[in-house]
Amino acid sequence: MTAFSYQLYSSRNFPPLADTLRMLGALGYAQVEGFGGLFADLEALDELKRDLGANGLAMPTGHFGLDMVRDQPDRVLAIAEALGIEAVFVPAVPAEEREKDAAGWRALGADLAAAAKPYWEAGLSFGWHNHAFEFVETETGEMPLDLILAGDPRLVLEFDVAWSVKGGQDPLVWIEKYADRIVAAHVKDIAAEGECVDEDGWADVGHGVMDWPTIMAALRKTQARWFVMEHDNPTDHARFARRSIESARTL
Repeated sequence: MTAFSYQLYSSRNFPPLADTLRMLGALGYAQVEGFGGLFADLEALDELKRDLGANGLAMPTGHFGLDMVRDQPDRVLAIAEALGIEAVFVPAVPAEEREKDAAGWRALGADLAAAAKPYWEAGLSFGWHNHAFEFVETETGEMPLDLILAGDPRLVLEFDVAWSVKGGQDPLVWIEKYADRIVAAHVKDIAAEGECVDEDGWADVGHGVMDWPTIMAALRKTQARWFVMEHDNPTDHARFARRSIESARTL
């Protein structure tokens, strides 16, 4: 049976974090995924670790900004060791850096590979999490995601399936293409046209238009170990968390 994780960014607008972790544990989640805002205060790590343990939760994956993984590797490694993080993902670049030519995306891949060295040496997985901008064809006809991952074959991918759909792609094609490099996936859903406008067009998993039974079958043929629920802007995070894991248990 798949153990589902939960991207805590989904609950960023519903503090306190301790209550969120209690809710997730009660719903039967086994894991959560951290994001940059949670790691700002190193002194709070002990409390976070206690709250995770008290609710039967692990944090095997985390999102860290490129500047942080590149410029503060010792800090990131300390956080990973304290919380048991096994995979470090860079989740994006700032909006103003999302329009590059092919050489620019290739350079980003090289930067990631250079930043990855201390994490690989520590035995961690290190890689990229996509949005939709990686699927805007460059002037050479190449896709940014391919150019980023060309930086080093050891760079892994946390595949955000719904963002690939938002980028006009067939996710099954990309899942097959990078089956040996996808180690995690974001499990999220897209609302039908005109629905959930107040939630930026996202839906609870299983309540949108994504064919999750087919997608999960494909993901299970990859190297994916972590399946992470995410909603970018839920109006009710408890509803999202509950309905999503109920749907996921049927996959």
